[in-house]
Amino acid sequence: MLNLIWIFFFTAAFVVALIKLMAFGDTQIFGQLMTAMFSLSKTAFEIALGLTGVLALWLGIMKIGERSGFIQLLTRGLSPLFIRLMPEVPKNHPALGAIVMNMSANALGLDNAATPLGIKAMQELQKLNPFKEAASNAQILFLVINTSAVTLFPVTIFTYRAQMGAANPTDVFIPILIATYASTFVGLLTVAAVQKINLFDKVILAYLGGFSSLVFGLLGYFSSLPQTEMLAQSAMISNVTLFSLVMVFIAGAMFKRVNAYEAFIDGAKEGFETAIKIIPYLVAMLVAIGVFRASGALDLVANGLRSLILSLNMDDRFIDALPTALMKPFSGSGARAMMIDTMQVHGADSFAGRLASIVQGSTETTFYVLAVYFGSVGINNIRHAAACGLAADAAGILAAITIAYWFFG
Repeated sequence: MLNLIWIFFFTAAFVVALIKLMAFGDTQIFGQLMTAMFSLSKTAFEIALGLTGVLALWLGIMKIGERSGFIQLLTRGLSPLFIRLMPEVPKNHPALGAIVMNMSANALGLDNAATPLGIKAMQELQKLNPFKEAASNAQILFLVINTSAVTLFPVTIFTYRAQMGAANPTDVFIPILIATYASTFVGLLTVAAVQKINLFDKVILAYLGGFSSLVFGLLGYFSSLPQTEMLAQSAMISNVTLFSLVMVFIAGAMFKRVNAYEAFIDGAKEGFETAIKIIPYLVAMLVAIGVFRASGALDLVANGLRSLILSLNMDDRFIDALPTALMKPFSGSGARAMMIDTMQVHGADSFAGRLASIVQGSTETTFYVLAVYFGSVGINNIRHAAACGLAADAAGILAAITIAYWFFG
């Protein structure tokens, strides 16, 4: 599947560029494609290089948590849920701890922490995978939940909106949470349908109900705070929670007389090795995305959708934010740039500006996560992972558009 996607990006870029050259005399288009290839290959290496330190840091910390026994304790409370969602993962397996930590980091908006924790989870799941080149059911479920994970504190989006002059940068907070919750729920439903997971199991229903209550409880609390207080408290809670977990790991190591420093070094070595493995996969995917964007194929899709919407006599205001939605599954930085461009052109408080912000916070970057997580363990056959991830993306985008009209239309 990943092979077909990769080939499609290059083929579509070539066809569009050839048409521009032959039919419209655009002699610069192939030069732009080559520039995109070289610049994106450099960007891919820089991303992997930047991840090296972060991977070494967080996998080192995870190793402390693993040897101190804290991760096993943390996963014990969630084991009943994951045993039912991932029956092939044994109870108290290290993968469960990494999955829990990854989901927590995503919920707190801590992207730098979430990525190495997610890679650690994928590596642990790979140890249980009987077919090493094909994604297991557990790996697919984890990846889809990861790509659609609920973000409780989208502080980065608030910051961009403030910089772009929004009167109330946090007015998209509740819409973002509703949209990202919708994408996660649809992602879980889609995987459950393919893998025949019984979501009506009493234990699963109890956990999902509890998580839903927590999300909507936080919604109610933060929506009642003034803008500055909301930003300050969300940032504080994120940072305090993460550093507290680090200290709990260290305290656990001291209590069990584990050499925390040696444990950290061992984990950091694994992080360095993982970063090296990621480079080829990142180069392959980011270059393909870059030429697809540089050819103008993405613009053609957006313009075609606008014409279709207008022909149906529908409101086309959402089209102005659509480039962010179309780019989001492929490139996080590209989607972020398109969000900022939308706010610059239309205004941060315009319908398009708000919708672009909601879309940016509704899902993760599906193909980036596919490339990094599966690439880190050498998986080539991703089975239904991309389809289920894209279904979650579509749900998040549709929810974002609906909610934007509801709140700001």
